[in-house]
Amino acid sequence: MNPSLVSVKHLKKYFTVKSDTLWGKKSILKAVDDVSFDLYACETLGVVGESGCGKSTVGKTMLRLHERTDGSVWYKERDIYSLDRHELKQVRRQMQMIFQDPFSSLNPRKQVRDIVAQPLRIFNQGTRQEIQDKVDHLLEEVGLNPKFKTRYPHQFSGGQRQRIGIARAIALEPELIICDESVSALDVSIQAQVLNLLLELQEKYRLTYMFIAHDLSVVEFISTRIMVMYLGKIVEQAPKDTLVDNHLHPYTASLFKASPDIDPRNRNDEVLLPGDVPSPLDPPSGCYFHPRCPRCMEVCTHTYPETREVAPGHWVACHLY
Repeated sequence: MNPSLVSVKHLKKYFTVKSDTLWGKKSILKAVDDVSFDLYACETLGVVGESGCGKSTVGKTMLRLHERTDGSVWYKERDIYSLDRHELKQVRRQMQMIFQDPFSSLNPRKQVRDIVAQPLRIFNQGTRQEIQDKVDHLLEEVGLNPKFKTRYPHQFSGGQRQRIGIARAIALEPELIICDESVSALDVSIQAQVLNLLLELQEKYRLTYMFIAHDLSVVEFISTRIMVMYLGKIVEQAPKDTLVDNHLHPYTASLFKASPDIDPRNRNDEVLLPGDVPSPLDPPSGCYFHPRCPRCMEVCTHTYPETREVAPGHWVACHLY
C-alpha cells in the first residue's frame, strides 16, 4: 500500500437550518457525522451512497470549501485547518476538484482558453505565451482540439464541457483530484469515454482520485477501494474486490441488489429496502439504518455500532460483526 496522502479524522460538518416559522427553533443537520478514513497515493477511493448521505460534503469539507464543525484533515502530515491563507493556497494547488455539472461549473462569459488558464495565472505559472502553450497542451491531453479554445462553454456538448473541467483540474499538476459525481450528468457512452480519460491521466500524472458517485457500476470500474456512506456516516469500506465479492453490511448488500443488470433473466422484483432515507435533521436512535434493515436486532435500535476491522483493510460498522 502506498503511503497515506490524506488522513481524515473524526470529521464532522453540521449545518444550521432555520425554522419555517418566525419563532421556531433552529435545527441541526448532520451532513457528515464523525467520519474517518485514509486516502493513499495513486489510488482511487470510490465513495457511494444514496443522495443526501454526505458524499459531496465530505469532499468539499476536505478542501475547505465548507468549513468543518469538528475533526481534522491531514495532508502529508499537515493539518489543513491549521494553515493560514497563504499556506492553504499552496496546499490547494495540490488538491483540485471536478464538479458534477459540467455547465454551471464553467464561467459562461469566458472563453475556454481563459477558463483553463485561470489556475495557471493565479499561481504565476509562466509568461502569457507559456500559459497559452500550456492551455493548448492541456486541451490536447483531454481530447479537445486547441483551435476551439476561443469558443464559449455553451458551444460544447456535455462531455466536452466535462473535459474542459478536467483540463482545468490538472493544469497545476495536482496530486489529489476529488471527482464529485463527475460523470453522473453524462450519457452512458460519454461516461465511458470520460472514465477512460481519467484512468489515462491517473497513470500519466500519478494522480490520486476520490471518486464520488451513486452508480455502483461506475465506482466498481474505476476504484481500487470503495467506501459506503449512509446518513453522514461510513458503514463499510474495503478494497474493491473484497467489497464486491464479500460485502458485509446489509445496506451495502442492498445497494448491490438494486444495481441494474443487463440480463433480463436476473430481474429482481423484490422490494429491496422498505421506507425512505430518514431525515438527517432527525436521525433514528441507535444504528441509523435499523428502521430499514432486514437483519435488525434489538441492540441496533438504541446503540450505534463501532467500526471494526473484520479483515485486513475491511472495515464495517454493524452489530452483526
